[in-house]
Amino acid sequence: MSVFNSSASYPRFLLTGFSGLERSYGLISLPIFLVYVTSIAGNITILFIIRTEPSLHQPMYYFLSMLALTDLGLSTTTLPSMFSVFWFHAREIPFNACLVQMYFIHVFSIIESAVLLAMAFDRFVAIREPLRYATILTNDVIIGIGLAIAGRALALVFPASFLLKRLQYHAVNILSYPFCLHQDLIKTTVSSRRVSSIYGLMVVICSMGLDSVLLLLSYVLILGTVLSIASKAERVKALNTCISHICAVLTFYTPMIGLSMIRRYGQNASPIVHVLMANVYLLVPPLMNPIVYSVKTKQIRDRILKKFKKHNLAEKDSKT
Repeated sequence: MSVFNSSASYPRFLLTGFSGLERSYGLISLPIFLVYVTSIAGNITILFIIRTEPSLHQPMYYFLSMLALTDLGLSTTTLPSMFSVFWFHAREIPFNACLVQMYFIHVFSIIESAVLLAMAFDRFVAIREPLRYATILTNDVIIGIGLAIAGRALALVFPASFLLKRLQYHAVNILSYPFCLHQDLIKTTVSSRRVSSIYGLMVVICSMGLDSVLLLLSYVLILGTVLSIASKAERVKALNTCISHICAVLTFYTPMIGLSMIRRYGQNASPIVHVLMANVYLLVPPLMNPIVYSVKTKQIRDRILKKFKKHNLAEKDSKT
């Protein structure tokens, strides 16, 4: 098979859905489409509620807005290629488009990891220093944290895209998923991938690896602070403020670890399992985060119910 140098020519990349189930793509795409619609609607609702309710203009909800924006970005980044495969059986994706999609998937994933860490810091400050909470997490500090989170992700992933651009590929390359991931693109190269692989590992360690360690440390400190509270009722109340965040952390890291384990130890597993785990990794967090925060966070839940009640009353008035 001929070899292309990507700096001069453009090899072909073919995305892969659920191999062997092509005739059922119409049926398979239905739950995927519902997940996308629910994810996008849920995160837009969270953003709308926080934006329109002055009582929610607090650090905790600003970080929740960042999480919702990140989930929207992750959903819209993967949606075009997913449905080109499942709806139109169009598997081919241009090399540059594949690099762009890969870039934003990993950028938003790293941002989500960092936002979850920032939310853990927010909970720690709220529990440890409740009287100084508003003075520590000022608007300027939150903006600075947001810019640092975005800047780190953008800077870390850019060299990975540049390194992939310089590698050589087959004329036709078959990817493992219906979207482009760094570790999947590396497998298709015919030139030395050592530098790209090492850099990719460094990015993971410096982002999600570091974030996960700091997340664990944050909850150790939170637990220590909670246990030092004399009143049992106050301890329970403090821990309840962390439940939504703990669910979001588990929703993000569990599929990611599962995908890594399948890639490393599941070589004999069906390709369908690999694709399924990759879809869970990218689709479940944007779906579950707005649901968890809507159900578990009383302030969000009450505002959503209030908006629906107002809408229903307005409809009744218009009919009468």
